[in-house]
Amino acid sequence: MEKRYQPSNIEQRHYQRWEENNYFEPQGNGNPFCIVIPPPNITGTLHMGHAFQDTIMDTLTRYHRMMGDNTLWQPGMDHAGIATQMVVERLLNSEGLSRLDMERDEFIERVWEWKNQSGGTIAKQLRRMGASLDWKRDCFTMDPKLNDAVTEVFISLYEEGLIYRGKRLVNWDPILHTALSDLEVLVTEEAGHLWHLRYPLANDGGYLIVATTRPETCLGDSAIAVHPNDERYQKLIGEHAVVPIINRKIPIIADEYVDPEFGSGCVKITPAHDFNDYEVGVRHNLPLINIFNDNAELNETTPKELQGLSREKAREAIIEKFKVLNLIDEIKEHHSNIPRGDRSESIIEPYLTDQWYVNIKPLAEPAIKAVKEKEIRFIPEDWSKTYFEWMENIQDWCISRQLWWGHRIPAWYDEEKNIFVGRNESEIRKKYKLNENTKLTQDNDVLDTWFSSALWPFSTQGWPNKTESLETFYPGQVLVTGFDIIFFWVARMIMMGIKFTGKVPFHEVYIHGLIRDQNGQKMSKSKGNVLDPIDLIDGTNLEDLIKKRTVGLMQDHMKPEIKKNTIKQFPNGIESYGADALRFTFASLATTGRDIRFDLGRIEGYKNFCNKIWNAAHFVLLNTNDLEIKEQEVIQYSVADKWIISSLNKATKSIHEHFSNYRFDLAAQCLHEFIWHEYCDWYLELAKATLQSDATDNKIKLGAKYTLIKSLESILRLLHPIMPFITEEIWLNLRSKLALKEETIMLRPYPEYCPTKDDFEAEKEITWIKQFIAGIRQIRGEMNISPGKKLPVILQNTSNSDQKLANEHLDLLKRIGRIDNIRPLELKENEPISSTAMHGKMKLLIPLADLIDIDDEIARLTKQITHTHNEVTKSTAKLDNKNFINNAPSEIVSKEYQRIDENKLLIKDLENQIDKLQKIPNK
Repeated sequence: MEKRYQPSNIEQRHYQRWEENNYFEPQGNGNPFCIVIPPPNITGTLHMGHAFQDTIMDTLTRYHRMMGDNTLWQPGMDHAGIATQMVVERLLNSEGLSRLDMERDEFIERVWEWKNQSGGTIAKQLRRMGASLDWKRDCFTMDPKLNDAVTEVFISLYEEGLIYRGKRLVNWDPILHTALSDLEVLVTEEAGHLWHLRYPLANDGGYLIVATTRPETCLGDSAIAVHPNDERYQKLIGEHAVVPIINRKIPIIADEYVDPEFGSGCVKITPAHDFNDYEVGVRHNLPLINIFNDNAELNETTPKELQGLSREKAREAIIEKFKVLNLIDEIKEHHSNIPRGDRSESIIEPYLTDQWYVNIKPLAEPAIKAVKEKEIRFIPEDWSKTYFEWMENIQDWCISRQLWWGHRIPAWYDEEKNIFVGRNESEIRKKYKLNENTKLTQDNDVLDTWFSSALWPFSTQGWPNKTESLETFYPGQVLVTGFDIIFFWVARMIMMGIKFTGKVPFHEVYIHGLIRDQNGQKMSKSKGNVLDPIDLIDGTNLEDLIKKRTVGLMQDHMKPEIKKNTIKQFPNGIESYGADALRFTFASLATTGRDIRFDLGRIEGYKNFCNKIWNAAHFVLLNTNDLEIKEQEVIQYSVADKWIISSLNKATKSIHEHFSNYRFDLAAQCLHEFIWHEYCDWYLELAKATLQSDATDNKIKLGAKYTLIKSLESILRLLHPIMPFITEEIWLNLRSKLALKEETIMLRPYPEYCPTKDDFEAEKEITWIKQFIAGIRQIRGEMNISPGKKLPVILQNTSNSDQKLANEHLDLLKRIGRIDNIRPLELKENEPISSTAMHGKMKLLIPLADLIDIDDEIARLTKQITHTHNEVTKSTAKLDNKNFINNAPSEIVSKEYQRIDENKLLIKDLENQIDKLQKIPNK
């Protein structure tokens, strides 16, 4: 082993070796255990959310592999329809080309070319994180076998009448010219206006005032709605009003959708351009009047002089006409929720088009039942409520997208627009007995990306063929994902899995929180607070970090502020922490909470933890260099050996419980506490004392050496699922000493709890020793006594048990505590002026007269009191400043109050020490 822990020297070397030796393949003899990766987009890069959930999945995978289960972590990538098409279109634009200048097949060929060259960056980054995916099974949603599965599902649902083509309202992106799912729409609050417009009544010359944020859509109005209980308009229900400009007569209807408190209490209903209005239109059988074309420009159904205007220009023209007609009552400032496409950033238009839909309710019923009957369990359980809320109010699913890249819909049309669905044109001609003269044209649309993703757990295992892999690894045991896609992905996998295999796709769904920055803000490019997990692993300089945070940012005006904040936060860039420290940080953050704050202080602390483990391993290897256990050789174990074996056994039990409950944070905490505080801080010190003592029997020394290396090997196995690289490197260095047959730690069995290893007597004795040493160290710290100075210790109020333990472990106590001698206070002996510590009922006394220069120590403590008083004064002045109280974040103000309390306690403690010193008689 190298003297210093340098993750860059070991991590990629080990990963390459693992992959070359096929260690990630399923090979255990136990029960099958399968996790499917949520397939990342081929256009994507590893962000903190990916890295977090991939750490959780890899931890589970490595744990179950070591438990002997036949373990598979299924890898794969998503074709990411819109995102990929946009990337390639931009690439073409940079070459002076356009998709519209190409044949469809030519464009698809360019996408595949891009995918093979540039796609899959995220797969390389997953390797850098240590993800033990079985890469030989790597899948892509556009692979032929997965494409076949998509086609089979579409045909089956169509033939059953569950897929249909219909004219419905969709989220329409007028830039990309495609329907979008709700997940692809970002809603932000934006400043605008609320126009109060007058609509003349058809019969009596009066008018109704209608409040709207979109006056341009008046050309598509089908009704005016009021609340049925609104007394102001009772007499007008059933009457008619006239749409200004086009003079269309429309009914006045009553519907509970209307909020009588909003505006005038009258709402214009435009069923073809508003989702809520569409539902009102369905209830009242209103006509659907589409006033826009695919570019969101006014179409031929509108007045000739307005045709071809964009929505913005149309709004200006309509308002002007209302002004001329004196039909504007008032205009108010108003903030509205504006939907924008997450890729194009254009305002989404609710648009009436012909699309393909799944009648989803028949599929939802068994999926709801599966969760209610606990065949599938959400962790935390509360997320099942979200699932039920969505599923019980489910609407038909629009599955068609107006793109070229994706799974092309397997439907053909003849010249009369009759629909024929099948695997290919040849099959369709045979199936429907069409002759060669019948001209067929395939549908140009592709399927929503979520359609193929919904089949992921079984399509990746070979369905619709009955493969051995499908039989073995479907259903999987657990799905790990974020709460934001419970409906878009989790629910659809459950519905499709039950429908086409008769089985649920997984039995448990572990829902993790959202990674945020240290201030609780969502990490995003626009906020300039994103962190690249690979930068945390390998480190990066300030220049590259600024470039990553600003290049490609749409909001140019934000770049200077982001640069300034980045320089302030990372003046020297980001140092290299290594994958293990990052993974352990993620594991420690995996609580049951919805939001997770990522603080760089944690990863710094866990890099120190890696160094602690590395240094401990060096100590063990150095002190067991000559270890050779011969047959029939007698080994004798000290109480310290028995204690660490017992404590390790208890920690093992706890870690198993935490993993089974998906409490990775508690497993990480247990590992950290045991390794740092029990093994490193205490056992290594106790073992060192044993090995360095001339009085210790060789049999006990051999027992200490054997326990050192055996317990370290067990610790490495316990830690391996979370920290795979450092554990592999150390394990390979001690493997030969224990004559282990395995070639990698990941194929070693995971430690198991064994009740016979519990030793309560040893634990009790070591607890007594630890408290004794802690008392001595406390006195050293309080009185500023050098750690190397040997101290006399007097015991007062000892019990028989205390005296027995002190005698039995005298050599150990003297070595670890740097103690000169230990003796009891005689019956008639006066207690000397001492610094004391309590150990149960026993008092530890350290006489101070000969240990320190009293005058110097009083002077030092007085100086420290003065400095601490000054700190209290500074904090008090801050808190007396109203500007500080009003402008500083609440946590900063709280810390200032806390600082005052801590400093006051310190002053009191220092004064007590001076008082104690002043009682010592001067020589």
